[in-house]
Amino acid sequence: MEYPIFPYLLVTISEVRMNNINISAAILTKNEEKNIRECMRSLSFCEEVLLVDDYSTDSTRVVAKKLGAKIFRRKLDSDFASQRNFALRNVQGKWVLFVDGDERISSLLRDEIIQLINNSISQYIGFYIKRIDNIWGKELRYGETGNIKLLRLAKRNAGKWRRMVHEYWDVRGKIGVLKNPIIHYPHQTLREFIGDVDYFSTLHAQANQEEGKKSSIFKIIFFPIVKFIDNYFLKLGFQDGVHGFIHALVMSFHSYLSWGKLWILQKKN
Repeated sequence: MEYPIFPYLLVTISEVRMNNINISAAILTKNEEKNIRECMRSLSFCEEVLLVDDYSTDSTRVVAKKLGAKIFRRKLDSDFASQRNFALRNVQGKWVLFVDGDERISSLLRDEIIQLINNSISQYIGFYIKRIDNIWGKELRYGETGNIKLLRLAKRNAGKWRRMVHEYWDVRGKIGVLKNPIIHYPHQTLREFIGDVDYFSTLHAQANQEEGKKSSIFKIIFFPIVKFIDNYFLKLGFQDGVHGFIHALVMSFHSYLSWGKLWILQKKN
C-alpha cells in the first residue's frame, strides 16, 4: 500500500522500513533446533533477522519464528553461495551480518558492531571477523581454527557470494577487521565431525573439479600430511592439547577425502 506524502511523491511502507534498518542478520539453517535459540538471542541487537532454511525436519523454523525471524524455505542443493545470495536479495538492512545456526555473536562483538554502525564508518564497506571454534567444551585458540577470519559483515550491495562450498563474499572496497570473535559450536560429537568432513569433502571435490583443479597420487598422499603439520605444528595446534591433535588429524583426513574424491571424479570423466 502506498501513502501520498507530497502530490509528486509516493513512498511505500517497505521503502520506509528499508531506509530505517541499519543492520540485518542472515542465518542459514538445516536442522538446528539445538542451536537456533541461542544463536538468535545473540542477534537481538539486529533490527531484522532473516532465516533461510533448507527444509529442516525438526523445530528449527518454529523456534526461529517465535523469536521473530523472517522465514524462507529454500533448497540448498549443495550451493552455499547461492543460498547466501538469496538472503542478500531479501534482507532490507544497510548492513548485513551473516551467521550460521551453530554460531553465536559474543557480547564484545555485539557491542563493537553496535558502536560501528552508530558511528557510520563510511570508509569501510565490509569487515572480517575472527571465528573461534568451541569443540567438546574447549575453545580452540590455535591451529587452523584459531587463525580463521571471515568476511561476514558488509553493506548489503557490496558484492556477491561465490563458490558452492568454502564460499566467500566477493566484496570490492575497503575492508576492516573487527577485534572480537564469533563463537562457533560445530560437530559436538566425533561422529558428527566425521560425518561433516565426509559431506563437505564431497562438495569440495566437486567445486575443485568445476574450477579445473586436478588431483594426483602425490596430492592424495602428501597434501594431508602437509595439512597436519601446518595445523598441529606450524600453527601451534598442539597448544590446544588432545582437542588440537584430534582436530588437526580429522582435518588432514578431510584433505585426503577431498583429493581422493576429486581423483575418482576425474576417472569417471
